Amino acid sequence: MNVPLHHVDLGGAGRPPLLVLHGLLGSVRNWQTTGRDLAAGYHVFALDARNHGRSPHAPEMTYAAMAADLLGWMDARGLARATLVGHSMGGKTAMRLACRHPERVERLVVVDIAPRDYSWMAHRAEFAAMNELSLDGLASRQEAEMRFEARVPDLGMRKFLATNLERTEAGGWRWIANLPVLTAALPTLERSSLEPGDRHAGPALFIAGGRSQYVQPPDHAGIRRHFPAARIAVIADSGHNPHLDRREEFVRLVLGEGPAESARRSGPS
Repeated sequence: MNVPLHHVDLGGAGRPPLLVLHGLLGSVRNWQTTGRDLAAGYHVFALDARNHGRSPHAPEMTYAAMAADLLGWMDARGLARATLVGHSMGGKTAMRLACRHPERVERLVVVDIAPRDYSWMAHRAEFAAMNELSLDGLASRQEAEMRFEARVPDLGMRKFLATNLERTEAGGWRWIANLPVLTAALPTLERSSLEPGDRHAGPALFIAGGRSQYVQPPDHAGIRRHFPAARIAVIADSGHNPHLDRREEFVRLVLGEGPAESARRSGPS
């Protein structure tokens, strides 16, 4: 059953629609600034995936379900086609929708993820830290970040995890993300969202972070097997979040104004 996704309109009314899909444990909040920049060329909507942000919780957490949610959201607003920008988990969802419903995708932009399994990047330590955190008596997000430190050494990641905490009406804390369902779904979410025969011949841009391990040169052949028209651009001084690490360059690429260096890097390999 489809989930009615929460969204935020980030501007650009009257321009072609662009839908932003965040990564695992993310939300529309991660795309506020970049999304507004993209509104220079598109009418930008950022969507919370099921079990994330302000979208409803549901027991099923698969790429098929998330793609169906996205189609339902488009249908409810009379959008026949849209450009999709998907980061990490959102990129896997966007890839699946593009391959299964190519008539609904004007252009595909996939951010720092490839169509393959990621069993070694399943965020086990991060989920363990979140599940171990006792919310009873928790004073602040800063305290949560401190408690995460034993399992999650990176400060930026600890701060990111803590964005999933919000105050309750009683003054305590609760998880915004559906932590039990997401934890149970990790083996599914770490796998590719595509089957071997899935293919999308339309325009596609894959943006990789040069300091990230998620998309490596050996992945390029797999990308082009599923997306033969794909352009692959590497933003050199960026990690897994090029839309945050190198926002201006990322926006130029998505708007079709990418720098020469990225254009050179995007050739066949």
